[in-house]
Amino acid sequence: MKSREMVELEESLGHHFQRPELLEQALTHSSQAREVEALCPGTGLSTGDNEMLEFLGDAVLGLVTSESLFHRFPKFQEGHLSKLRAHLVGQRHLLRVAEQLQIGHYMRLGRGEEKSGGRNKASLLVDALEAILAALYLDGGWTVARDFIVRVIVEPELAHMNLETSAMPVMDFKSALQEALQARGGTQPVYTLVKEEGPEHKKTFTVEVRLPEATSQFVGRAQGATKKRAEQEAARQALEHLATLT
Repeated sequence: MKSREMVELEESLGHHFQRPELLEQALTHSSQAREVEALCPGTGLSTGDNEMLEFLGDAVLGLVTSESLFHRFPKFQEGHLSKLRAHLVGQRHLLRVAEQLQIGHYMRLGRGEEKSGGRNKASLLVDALEAILAALYLDGGWTVARDFIVRVIVEPELAHMNLETSAMPVMDFKSALQEALQARGGTQPVYTLVKEEGPEHKKTFTVEVRLPEATSQFVGRAQGATKKRAEQEAARQALEHLATLT
């Protein structure tokens, strides 16, 4: 019988696994697999981790993304499509998707990795997400994997981009805000954590950003699954406010 957590994750993914062991393997870090093997020395049995699935998932992600961009933007130059693909399959974007799906909560880590904060490590979260893509592909076939990638990874991000130009969208809003204020000769913004709520694995952080007096003490306020995400969204609001002053 599937655990309640696995059923919960399946609901988030929009797919119920016929082979749930694939999803379990996708969430198993090598540190956990080696610990399990160490408990049963001399048996010759190996515990699967997500490294090979991550390898396959990376390839599936690249092909689905390329196919989606190829059909959606037939008039774009190859260079523009390559930039879009690099952004969509890049760690920064995939990390946001992994955080939205709360993959860190479901990962199976060894004790050492757990103590070192593995559930919040970008590389582990992205690897687990790519392994899940492989699990979807192996369990449900190409259509299931493609539909998930397009629906969750590709389309939401494309909707936020200005695709009429070859310029990539601003994703590091904090840096962009700092540069904008420096160009105006102003002081730097101040970020304040004003609220932290929710259980440990599903916390929500509320952050405010205040701009210097020259900009009428604008205050941006945003929530996120991490403090960094909340700060980025608050910075985005501040950038929009600065744009109205020009």
